[in-house]
Amino acid sequence: MITKILIVDDSPISRRMLKSCIPKDMGYEFHEAGDGLEGFNQYKALVPDVTFMDLTMPVMDGAASLQEILKFDPLAVVIVSTADVQAKSLANVLDIGAFMVLKKPPTKEGIAEALAKAAEHLR
Repeated sequence: MITKILIVDDSPISRRMLKSCIPKDMGYEFHEAGDGLEGFNQYKALVPDVTFMDLTMPVMDGAASLQEILKFDPLAVVIVSTADVQAKSLANVLDIGAFMVLKKPPTKEGIAEALAKAAEHLR
């Protein structure tokens, strides 16, 4: 069951767009971070059920944050949400251990499908 969601993106607009695609009637508890390091620190403090992670961010990028999160919690469910469509970048984060990759901009359907897969995985 998913209760806590962490959204890590340096763009407040992107965080708001992603949050707007998540169903409102599920009672999710939302947390946000503006860079990869803050995201990692928030992850350690909150241990969310699902984390949405951008790749291109200041301080610590999403791939490095993903690595740190998975060192801390190998079972973490991190969904990379990125505008980066380079096959090498996408393959890299999947190799590191991302649960899945979603292309930006997010869609309600894409987010709903990702959350359904994550919920199934967490059972």
